[in-house]
Amino acid sequence: MNLFRYAATAATTIALGASIQANAATLDDIRSAGELKCGISTGVPGFAFTDDSGAWNGFDPAICQAVAAAVLGDTAKVKYTTTTGKTRFTALSSGEVDVLARNTTWTFSRDTDLKLDFVGVNYYDGQGFMAPADLGVSSAKELDGASVCIQTGTTTELNLADYFRVNGISYEAVPIETGDEARTNYLAGRCDVYTTDASALAAQRASFEDPSAHVLLPEIISKEPLGPLVRHGDSEWADIVRWTLNALITAEELGITSANVDQMATGTDNPEINRLLGSEGDLGAMIGLDKAWAWRAIKAVGNYGEIFDNYIGASTPIGLERGVNAQWTDGGLLYSPPFR
Repeated sequence: MNLFRYAATAATTIALGASIQANAATLDDIRSAGELKCGISTGVPGFAFTDDSGAWNGFDPAICQAVAAAVLGDTAKVKYTTTTGKTRFTALSSGEVDVLARNTTWTFSRDTDLKLDFVGVNYYDGQGFMAPADLGVSSAKELDGASVCIQTGTTTELNLADYFRVNGISYEAVPIETGDEARTNYLAGRCDVYTTDASALAAQRASFEDPSAHVLLPEIISKEPLGPLVRHGDSEWADIVRWTLNALITAEELGITSANVDQMATGTDNPEINRLLGSEGDLGAMIGLDKAWAWRAIKAVGNYGEIFDNYIGASTPIGLERGVNAQWTDGGLLYSPPFR
């Protein structure tokens, strides 16, 4: 019996050692390469887009920029790889990217069966429908027999099938692979309706020549918590990405902005601000970083609210209200665990 216990203990120790070594590998590889490999979408207005110089920006790339600032001290040290609904998980699992920061829904099967770890939610969304105004429909329940543009390899496929089945109506699926393909097919009239996350619909409509010619139907038929993810078992790296996201969320709650973070980093009367920005204690050491990791992330991209307002907020062409993505102190769902 003692021999069996020794063997089991030895096997556990070896497995644990291998796991720790594997977990440290991602951070070590990023530091060695001097760049963070970030998987993003092929493009969604406001959420992921290229500027006039060809550089990627938006609500989703900002997550990778914040992590790069925390780990490498430079938002420019990010290598972006565009992924579709079909290719994104393979890109992450294979090591082609270190983190997937795009409109990806946290689900049971993705978290367990695909062996991926979601590190948090950066946008609470839900699936909706967009239709031409001249189609004359005011509800998704009026879409019996409609042709629907739907992106393959996404949660929207099953959500759509479930919704139409429950409501006893039929549809014809028009499969597409990218947002640009969906836009082209929808505007060309190859499908009556386009369905995807409501935020993406609002973003696409804002880019149309005449947004008023298209209506967003009132039904939201699913829960779509979107957030960054890493490989399963990559615990040390997951902690860094998770707590960088939490730092941006907490910074907004505590009133820390890209404009005042330098001054606040010198010390305040609030101990959580001091711990977050490194003037008190050393939280960075717990995740393999220095004391200034969160300061660099916030300084580089701003807090969560700044990122939201800059790229997709009410004053942008996308025009999204905070809604459930408001801070918990304002009645929303945005909530970070404490920094202590």
